[in-house]
Formats: sequence, C-alpha cells, structure tokens
Amino acid sequence: MIDKLDEHIYYIKKFKSKDIDEIESFKIRFLGRKGIINDLFSEFKNVPSDQKKEYGQKINELKNLTQNKYDELKLSNSKSDKSISEDLTKPGFPIPKGTLHPITLIKNQIIEIFSKVGFELSDGPEIEDDWHNFTALNLPKHHPARDMQDTFFIQQDPDVLLRTHTSSVQVRYLENNPPPLKILSPGRVYRNEAISSRSHCIFHQVEGIYVDENVSFADLKQMILYFTKSMFGKSNLRFRPSFFPFTEPSAEVDIYWGLETETDYRITKGTGWLEIMGCGMVDPHVLENCNIDSEKYTGYAFGLGIERIAMLIYQIPDIRLFFENDVRFLNQFK
Repeated sequence: MIDKLDEHIYYIKKFKSKDIDEIESFKIRFLGRKGIINDLFSEFKNVPSDQKKEYGQKINELKNLTQNKYDELKLSNSKSDKSISEDLTKPGFPIPKGTLHPITLIKNQIIEIFSKVGFELSDGPEIEDDWHNFTALNLPKHHPARDMQDTFFIQQDPDVLLRTHTSSVQVRYLENNPPPLKILSPGRVYRNEAISSRSHCIFHQVEGIYVDENVSFADLKQMILYFTKSMFGKSNLRFRPSFFPFTEPSAEVDIYWGLETETDYRITKGTGWLEIMGCGMVDPHVLENCNIDSEKYTGYAFGLGIERIAMLIYQIPDIRLFFENDVRFLNQFK
C-alpha cells in the first residue's frame, strides 16, 4: 500500500498541462469527494498497525502536493489572463476615480482668485481660547454681541471653545506679524444653531484681512468688485450699513443676481438682489489688541460662507446635500 502512494506522488510531481479542463479534471481525480485521496483515507483502517504512521504521513504529503500542483498550474494557465504569470504587478479591475467635494472646489476657486492679488493663506486651531475668538475681536466678557454666535464650549470651560469664525486665525497672525499684511483664512467653523431648520453645526468660511498704511474703504470696495467679477461674472453691487463688533464701519454686500429664471426669483425673493458677504474697516481696538499702531495702520476685512457661494454657483437648493455624502450627488462634480 505504501508503494501505491509513492506511485501517486511520483505522478503528481511529473504532471504538467496547459489545458484548464485537464487541470480541473486532475483536481477532481485526486481531491474530489470520490477522488483517490478520499479512497486512500478510507483504506487507512485496513493498513497494518506497524505501517499506519508512515501511511498517514504519505497521504498528507500526497494531499498537500496535489493542492500545490493544482494552484501552480491554475495560476500559470489561467484563461482569464494568460500573461498573469509574466507580470504579477498588473492592476485588477479599474477603480472609479473620485472627485473633490463641491465645498472644496469652491474653496479652491476663492483661494485662487485672492492669491492672484497677493493674499497669502493662514491657518489656525479649530479649538480656540476666548481671547482669540472673542475678546481680541472687540467682544469683551458679557458683550451682548456674543449672543450673535451660539458657541460650543469644551467641557463646560468658558475659556475653551470651538471657533465660531476664522477671524481667530487673523488675530493670531496679527499678533505675530507686523504690517503690511494681506492674508486669507479658510476653514471650518462651529455654531450651535439647532433652532434653525436650515442650519448645521459645522460649516465653512473664508475670511480675508489687509492691513497697511492708508488703507481705505474704497480699497475694500474695489477688492470686492474684483472678487465678484472673477467669481460670478457680475459687478452690480450695493453696500448696506451693518454691524460687526470687529469692523467699523461695517457693511453687508449684495450682488444683483437677476431675475432670469424661476430659481432667481426664489433665491432673491423676487428682488434680484442677493446677499453674499459681510465686510468693513478693521476696528482700531482690534489692531491695538494685536499690538499694531492704529494711528499708523488701517485695514479692511471681509468674510463669506463657502456653502452659500457653492449653492449659488451650482444651483443647489438644499444645504443639507453637502453633508449627506450621497455618491449620486457628489459624482456630479467630476
């Protein structure tokens, strides 16, 4: 019986084939439910006691040898790819290319527009302290304007919070860099606005600031005109007086969007005018808080929400679509 096993082992070692059907038959012949190896295991009870150990080892050797031979021949003679044995680095099925999120696309476009006129990028922490997020921006303790921004505080610590605007980045930059300076601060901000049906806790802003000698409101108006022409191809603007604690004077900027479509009527409420950003001249107190001489330097600042701009550019009706991660929606921006 041992000799019979040796014959099978010899045959398997010598077996070669390039025919897939023949290779499959080889596997079934030896490893199938009614194959040779199962029959040999069934004969084990009839093997003399002094040969059982050697017989068992031979069967296991035969089984492993058969499986390895089958795997080797199947790999080198696959019908699906005859050349796989020649180049194991070939890729498998193609993976569909992804796309940048629409928020990222618009953010990059805004950055590109302002970088052409000398604005540099500046970044800062999303977990902020009270000084950089509020106090340095002309919002001292118990100032009523703090209620304009519902804040997430960290572990009930009134001095640690999630930033409510990227103006905190500007404060950090002003503290460590003397004028002239021209920076852009894009990033995520956090507001606890659960009361509003259209709001979300996380959204994205881009804020810019320019500080130098003799900077005027006329410079600010010209910069915003340049941005709207570059971003929307529109230049009919109006500036409405407004209030921001860190700028004085302050203004809201409206762009004449038009009334050409039903969507235009809906988003402008039939007026044709659409609010796109807030802006103003940097309050002298903010400059002084950052150790900048407000008698020598002046500056302007502006801020806009990226989601709002993306909704206008792509005509997206519901802000929640940005956060649902629906691949059908995101694939439209390839």
